[in-house]
Amino acid sequence: MTIVKDDAMNNESLLAAFQRLGRPKVLVLGDLILDRYTYGDAERVSQESPVIVLRADNHELRLGGAANVCNMLRGLECEVVAAGVVGADAAGADLVGLLETAGVDASLCITDASRPTTLKERFVGRAGARHPSQILRVDHETTDAVAGEIEERLLYGVVNQLDDCDIVLISDYAKGVCTPPILQTLIRHANERGVPVLVDPMKGRDFGRYRGADLIKANRIETETCTGRKIRTPDEAAAAGQELCAALQLESVIVTLDSDGMALVEKGGAASLFPTEARSVYDITGAGDMVLAMLGAAIGSGLSRAEAVRLANVAAGLEVEKIGVAVIPLDEIEAELTAHHQPGVRKILSLDQLARQADELRRRGQRIVFTNGCFDLLHYGHVTNLNEASRMGDILVVGLNSDSSVSRLKGPDRPVINQNERAAMLAALSCVDYVAVFDQDTPLELIQAIRPHVLAKGGDYKAESIVGYDFVTSYGGEVRLINLVDGHSTTDIIRRVAEAQPPRRAAA
Repeated sequence: MTIVKDDAMNNESLLAAFQRLGRPKVLVLGDLILDRYTYGDAERVSQESPVIVLRADNHELRLGGAANVCNMLRGLECEVVAAGVVGADAAGADLVGLLETAGVDASLCITDASRPTTLKERFVGRAGARHPSQILRVDHETTDAVAGEIEERLLYGVVNQLDDCDIVLISDYAKGVCTPPILQTLIRHANERGVPVLVDPMKGRDFGRYRGADLIKANRIETETCTGRKIRTPDEAAAAGQELCAALQLESVIVTLDSDGMALVEKGGAASLFPTEARSVYDITGAGDMVLAMLGAAIGSGLSRAEAVRLANVAAGLEVEKIGVAVIPLDEIEAELTAHHQPGVRKILSLDQLARQADELRRRGQRIVFTNGCFDLLHYGHVTNLNEASRMGDILVVGLNSDSSVSRLKGPDRPVINQNERAAMLAALSCVDYVAVFDQDTPLELIQAIRPHVLAKGGDYKAESIVGYDFVTSYGGEVRLINLVDGHSTTDIIRRVAEAQPPRRAAA
């Protein structure tokens, strides 16, 4: 069958669809996983054996599997109920604690003392100036199907939640929670109540357990395995999707096709291809969970499947730009959508957005430089100094005084250019990676939020007197002076313009 390419990815209707997102209540059933990350430098080989030595300097716990889907839904500001099984162990307590901290209802996270909590330990190494890479993963798990009292309690709990939910997501990682009896009973009751069921299936051939669901989201390999069809083109994906719809009584199938985008196949024959945008891909971990979460948030809010897929494409694109699994909040997605209409706005971030981005940049091993100023009447001296600052690291962040802050510092006649236009001009410079407006008299709050590796300021200051000096040097950061360009200042430019104006004639 022939698939139709969707051309609406960047138009204003997508932003309008995003703005119709509500706060649906989502029930997530699936395999709850805890990810434990250990980061460090991996720059030598052991003298005892030919193995990489990781000098650990940071540890992090993150939610994985169905628990990650819950966390991502909370980032999209949905109300979330998590249903699954954890062990009676420290990892289980950590997992439930992280869910509750994220605002997820964990009352249906049932403890099974006979099995361990699924735990994935990931070791991530940095070497030289290259991006960090995962060098080893150790799994602690059992894949035995839940049974007996545990299965009954879980099934009773999820069915009783249906009347209060807008949508159900099934995140099946084949760790034993999504048994055929639980799935078929849940799908049947959801259908009776008119509650949509979206499935991210396990790897393998047994998709029959999802029969009757509204939508299955499967990747290329999963779809090939289930249908026995080779998928080399979007048209072949559409044919495979149509086969799944007919065989499993599904309303629709989404086949994710990596860099080719996503194919949405509707029962009855309609099929559309939603292309992706070119991205800097750092880590595909979590992209599938992000797609499922955005589909759930969108369809649970009453958006069409096509609108949901477009938004999921955008969210997944942002996800693969992160190292490891990361929550993509609504404001980041909105900024991405807005950037299609206002080039450069992607660089202009709020304090919270900048803090999150700085954490991501550090995970990538990139060196952050921070400088700040009013940048009223952007001139040659400014551009020269910014270029010099950018060469001190990998990423240049510019803190920009707000209009009210400039007025307090420079007087009531300043700024000449408002903060939105000043931010846009800075963002248009290739040497500037991010801009953040601050309203205080000093940028200390910004500096504390992003913890730059280098704090750079014009050479008319002494390093010790620069705002943020004590904070940055306290964790080993550098404070460096930028060489000033003589004869260039906003005040001088304003004075010269005023002097060049012809005198006004007196009124007759």
